[in-house]
Amino acid sequence: MNNSMISASASIGSLQRKLDMLADNIANINTVGYKRKTSVFEDLLTSLQPHEEAFRQPGRATPPGFTLGWGVRLSSMMLDMTQGALQATGNPNDVAIEGNALFEITMPDGTPAYTRHGAFQLVALPSGDRQLVTDAGMAVRDSRGQNIIVPAGRTLTISPEGTLTAVGNSGTTPIELGQLQLVQVLKPELLRSIGDNLYGIEQGTNPASVLQQLPARPVGVAVRQGFTEQSNVSLTDEMADLMSVQRAYQLNARALTSADQMLGMANNLRG
Repeated sequence: MNNSMISASASIGSLQRKLDMLADNIANINTVGYKRKTSVFEDLLTSLQPHEEAFRQPGRATPPGFTLGWGVRLSSMMLDMTQGALQATGNPNDVAIEGNALFEITMPDGTPAYTRHGAFQLVALPSGDRQLVTDAGMAVRDSRGQNIIVPAGRTLTISPEGTLTAVGNSGTTPIELGQLQLVQVLKPELLRSIGDNLYGIEQGTNPASVLQQLPARPVGVAVRQGFTEQSNVSLTDEMADLMSVQRAYQLNARALTSADQMLGMANNLRG
């Protein structure tokens, strides 16, 4: 009975985390650039309980003993980097990525963060120039690690390769502003969500093992100006997964309750 309570209680904790993850996916089904989270479960411990030799009967094909499990745990969560649908917005500040890549932005404390949320804005600076930032006001980086500044009186154009150009009125020469900083995800399981649809790298992890900077003309990756990428969450898949997890949670809760009742009955026995 103790074994049943241990395995059921351990599994319930992991299933609760899975439920929270599914709720997060469903809540962000309409969030621009959101990548659904997936989970991996593994056995906590599996032991082989031996049988008495009398169980070895003629004709038995399996060895004596039975496998005893001790529940499961949620070993890891990772991002599903599959492509979301692109939606045309007509806003030249909106940028979407096709392929495996992330934008790099600068957090308020100066550290880098990464996102697929390309609903950018141009905010005015005291000089009259404008700076490309996220909708939360954080600076978007170029390939040199610098902020992207658009001179006053010019509009920003972004090529499919991520080349930034400031275009003025007819007869003026376009100004090259550099290249969008795009990074490719090598190990999505080592990215962690830090809020506002942003991702960071786990502490103690070498960034080069998780992300790599893309070249000026990346293969299999394209930037689309005037588009936003929709979430890659499928409500049908999430609801089906939610029902399975809820059923597993109920079964483990029932096992825990039954084991507790059996312990109560054993305590109330009188010789």
